[in-house]
Amino acid sequence: MDALALNPYFQYAVVLVFVLAGVGFVVMNVNLLSRLLRAQVPDPAKQTTYECGEPPVGPNWVQFDLRFYNVALLFLVFDVEVAFLLPWAACFGRADAGRLPALVEAGVFLLVLTVGLVFAWRKGDLDWVKPAGRMISVR
Repeated sequence: MDALALNPYFQYAVVLVFVLAGVGFVVMNVNLLSRLLRAQVPDPAKQTTYECGEPPVGPNWVQFDLRFYNVALLFLVFDVEVAFLLPWAACFGRADAGRLPALVEAGVFLLVLTVGLVFAWRKGDLDWVKPAGRMISVR
């Protein structure tokens, strides 16, 4: 038995059995049991599109304004900046030595983000109301 347990192919077979058991368990729960246990009461209201309590107006395929996407990306970039700088600021006050390299690194980080902010500002991504000629539509 010890020789079998030390065989690398046997160890891979054990892992394969556990992976197959896990996948089978998930498929059984998601697919089979959900079909058996859910309530099946068809209703035309359940088939309609639901958007935050508002009834849908217009077709499903609408042109999405890219300003929402740009604002969301800029928010994420500067939110991540705060997430990186907060622990740095907490540890900076306790550092006895090596404050200058840490300060330079944070300065370079803020400089890169400032350049990105200036680029987005000059490009017009921060302007919510744009002239009609500069609108970009997705087709």
